[in-house]
Amino acid sequence: MLAFGVCALVLFAALSLALGSRSIPLSTVVHALAGTEHHGDANVVTGLRVPRTIIGVAIGAALGVAGAVAQGVTRNPLASPVTLGINAGASFAVVAAIYTFGLTRPVEYIWFAMAGASVTAVAAYAMSRSGGDLDPVRLALGGTVLTVVLTSWTSALMLASHRTLDEARFWLAGSIAGRHLDTLAPVLPFLVLGLLAAFTVSPSLNALALGDEAAQSLGVPVARIRVVGGLAVVLLAGSAVAVAGPVAFIGLAAPHLVRPLLGNDHRWLLPGCLIAGPLLLLAADVLGRVVARPSEIEVGIVTAFLGAPLLAVLARRVAR
Repeated sequence: MLAFGVCALVLFAALSLALGSRSIPLSTVVHALAGTEHHGDANVVTGLRVPRTIIGVAIGAALGVAGAVAQGVTRNPLASPVTLGINAGASFAVVAAIYTFGLTRPVEYIWFAMAGASVTAVAAYAMSRSGGDLDPVRLALGGTVLTVVLTSWTSALMLASHRTLDEARFWLAGSIAGRHLDTLAPVLPFLVLGLLAAFTVSPSLNALALGDEAAQSLGVPVARIRVVGGLAVVLLAGSAVAVAGPVAFIGLAAPHLVRPLLGNDHRWLLPGCLIAGPLLLLAADVLGRVVARPSEIEVGIVTAFLGAPLLAVLARRVAR
């Protein structure tokens, strides 16, 4: 199944290079990638669509793995960087930085996105403690409350300053359009570190699913696993938000799409999400380009439109 997923990802990467405000023949795409053509549509492929596709793969992988780790650490199937409030915290911190310091480039957002994601993750975790144990229901409710509060604060800052509104509104929609590789480069070390941390704790997440007491009886250091797993989610989600803005539902959907195919073992689930996340994001990005030609819809809007019904279905299934 992983091989099939890789093939599907390659297909959508090719579509991402070929489709846009106008279609480019695959032969031109191949020549542009091979370096045998350097004008016209070939320049569009190498200058705009290749960086966009690479960034889409990186951000999709970060969000997919972050969602799987968040669900494993919290034992909550509805957990994701969005539902835990991490995306909202990172977004508020970035908009506050734009309002206060006049930032204008996504490359400047990274430290503020990381700080906002970290503070929100700690706050959500603190709100979820019940008798010394993690309560998944309280965690989801706490994340929802934080998301509502931080989103309202973000809107207030944007309404208070036209300059902040102009700078932040496109970024807040969640988009990989117009992004260049120099935007991805500063966050790449954090993204890689987050992936390494996630895969390091993946075997222990299987034991954590049995409950804290059972995991401790098996010799799993529950507190340390939660700290490392939470750090992985913050690094991955913060990196993604810094580059592309708050892209919703990739982290929630990817694990639920992978589990029926690969099972609940996190040693397989995480590699599956590493593929499914970019696949979902590129598919949404391509769809946003095709349905609104000659314009396009930001990928964050497409994922939100498709992800809201998914969240309702998953919530109903979990309630049952």
